[in-house]
Amino acid sequence: MNTIDTLPSSNAYAAPRAPWARMFLVLSGLLSVYTAYRIYQHTTAFTVGLDYFSEDFQKYWMTLLYIQLPVLFALGAGIVGWIWHTRDRNLDRLAPAEELRRYFVLLGQLMVFGIIAYLTASPVTEADAAWHQVTVRDTDFTPTHIMLFYFGIPVFITGAVVAFVYARTRLPQFAKRLSLPFALVVAGPVMIMPNVGFNEWGHTFFYAEELFAAPIHWGFVLLGWATFAAGGLLVQILSRIVELTKVAGSHPVIEAMQGPEGKQVTRRNESVKAEPAVAA
Repeated sequence: MNTIDTLPSSNAYAAPRAPWARMFLVLSGLLSVYTAYRIYQHTTAFTVGLDYFSEDFQKYWMTLLYIQLPVLFALGAGIVGWIWHTRDRNLDRLAPAEELRRYFVLLGQLMVFGIIAYLTASPVTEADAAWHQVTVRDTDFTPTHIMLFYFGIPVFITGAVVAFVYARTRLPQFAKRLSLPFALVVAGPVMIMPNVGFNEWGHTFFYAEELFAAPIHWGFVLLGWATFAAGGLLVQILSRIVELTKVAGSHPVIEAMQGPEGKQVTRRNESVKAEPAVAA
């Protein structure tokens, strides 16, 4: 049974804090992994990564592929499953202060997602394009493809899905109805995957060299178009944050209850009439 404590109005409101420490910890881990992967690629790509049919390629690159795919899938499924299992089932009673804190968490997730998008779409993708300009494509599995298509893009998709599921299970604005901008932001990286298959099929049978303007590359613009929806998503989030900052401290009495994540969260006491917050 949840324990409810009624607090005096002078101690009723505590300003929510953004999860900066956790966000920078996650970013540090991601940057470390991307940096280590890039160093490994730079060290072994031209020594053991030129011939898919060689024993060295199977040992140093295909083994990496066979390890990273199930690990990424299990990690993504585990995070999404945990978010769903610990979802808030009483969003109609969510206090403004707690809702504001969750928006800060969502913004942190979106910032991490944006940095993943940059790492995947810029240095990793450009490395793949440069690789095809100087080497002959023998199969669909190359050192740059294994990092881009089977590591970077899965991490990219996982970041988008985690943020989307968190918003759908923690925030009333996104739980009550589907946000079209948010859905488009998530669909962008997901829709890259069908074009990846089409791209590899085209390169295998029609385009031996990397022509950036080739028709088989046109589908990749879906990702660019999807990023335009990020502006609409930010408008939705920031508009709600502005509303919450006006009312978050207006409830003098709160209830301390056990939250879905095993933490103490604040919820409104519906029997108490809202009053303006008293400045300290």
